[in-house]
Amino acid sequence: MAAAPFSIPFSVVITTYNRLSLLKRAIQSALEQTVPCEVIVADNASTDGTDAYLRSLGDKITYVRNESNLGHAGAVNSGVQAASNQWVKLVDDDDYLAANCIEVMSQAIAKRPEAVICSCQAAQVDTDGNELSRTPATGPGDAFYIPQTDIHYGMLLETVPFGTPIQVAVRRDAFLDSGGWDTTMTSCDDIDSWIRVAEHGDALFINQCLAYRTVWPGGYDQKISIQRRLATNMLMKDRIYPRIASKHQPALPKLKTIHQYLHLHWAIVALKQKQLSAITLGFPAIFSLPAWQLLKQAVDFRKQKAAAPIEKIVLT
Repeated sequence: MAAAPFSIPFSVVITTYNRLSLLKRAIQSALEQTVPCEVIVADNASTDGTDAYLRSLGDKITYVRNESNLGHAGAVNSGVQAASNQWVKLVDDDDYLAANCIEVMSQAIAKRPEAVICSCQAAQVDTDGNELSRTPATGPGDAFYIPQTDIHYGMLLETVPFGTPIQVAVRRDAFLDSGGWDTTMTSCDDIDSWIRVAEHGDALFINQCLAYRTVWPGGYDQKISIQRRLATNMLMKDRIYPRIASKHQPALPKLKTIHQYLHLHWAIVALKQKQLSAITLGFPAIFSLPAWQLLKQAVDFRKQKAAAPIEKIVLT
């Protein structure tokens, strides 16, 4: 198949561990892309027949077998290291791509070559592949971009949501220059990476569903306590805060206000779940007017589903 004129060299990096049946679906979705791309599978020493199956595919894929289980972050890092193309599309073994994912992303990147990170909408599906929901559109049109100087400010105020790995592609040099994924983290290692990658260039958002993410009943994310979610959320804000460009400093809320806003947010979540922790999570943030104002701003944004500053990109 001849590549379209706007095609950007892409490697699809699939991470896996002992989920061969799901892995086959992810690989098939990568091999069936409407433009050619390199397919890499980073295997964390699976013992379920994954090794034999991947070797049977021959030169259809590049197989990276880690000698031991390096964790999700370690597998991502080894897969990206092995990639030979300019851009990398990340895929977990239980997720998969729409057939035109790489083509549409390439088209958007060709319009904004300064970009280092690109995100799209994704559908959440159950274990049978039935669609449950979709991530909302973020800005105007089918695609838009945000300049590098505005990304971290948008991430701080939650108007720039990159999403989970299946939604995101990164430029390989920016990924490597930013240090890759932090293998010491047990959650939000993807967001931590997006924060650092965004120091190297612009961001692209595509308001099309180009990927599918499996939601597992009782999955790991659902077992994380609200207190731990709050702590991780605060850690991400702490890492974003010093990266805010000088142009946004006059309007920048105090970091203390950001922390209080997060306490309010998670206290409300706990209250909806009828957890007694809502009282301790919300105190003394409930007395902070600036924190309530930030909370209202976040709610208003979710209703408006628009981010600023942004520039629409016309995909042809």
